[in-house]
Amino acid sequence: MSAIKNFFAMLARMKYINRWGLMRNTITENIAEHSLDTAIIAHGLAVIGNTYFGKNLDEERIAVLAMFHDTTEIITGDLPTPIKYFAPEIRVAYKNVEAAAGTKLLMALPREMRPVYQPLLHEDEEEKELWRYVKAADKISALIKCVEEKRMGNKDFEQAERATIDAIRTMNMPEADYFLENFMPAYSLTLDEQSL
Repeated sequence: MSAIKNFFAMLARMKYINRWGLMRNTITENIAEHSLDTAIIAHGLAVIGNTYFGKNLDEERIAVLAMFHDTTEIITGDLPTPIKYFAPEIRVAYKNVEAAAGTKLLMALPREMRPVYQPLLHEDEEEKELWRYVKAADKISALIKCVEEKRMGNKDFEQAERATIDAIRTMNMPEADYFLENFMPAYSLTLDEQSL
């Protein structure tokens, strides 16, 4: 009997890994929810790039990369940003742990399927530009969480919101700036205010 392949069962566990562990949350968010949000936003950023900035981006590929961008956290957990960036040696060590977790997940697939999932679990230099869109979408997703928490009266996310806006602006991506200017304001509105 062949060994059990648990790749997809492991990915199904994304819904059990909560984000924002150091913050008081009015609404919990897990990495499955976050990954879908990030994929939708990353796809949107690519569409914005193609539509308004003359890019020729593979929107679907960027969305798939975003779907898988936090899968290693099934094994590592969600390390809070202040800890992850506390010191360069921590960041390097965590990158190594993430790489090992990605390899562990990859080994949970049949050998023939691994080449398809390898670049989803390990950032590939060939797709470095596409990963920039995933990283921008990841930050925008975090910003949306901050806005939603603030709207619920949770002041714990005020500093995180300012830092996240600064991080997005520092990326110098016209697509991300376009999203912030044209789409972010709606996240501060109620459903009635958003109604067309």
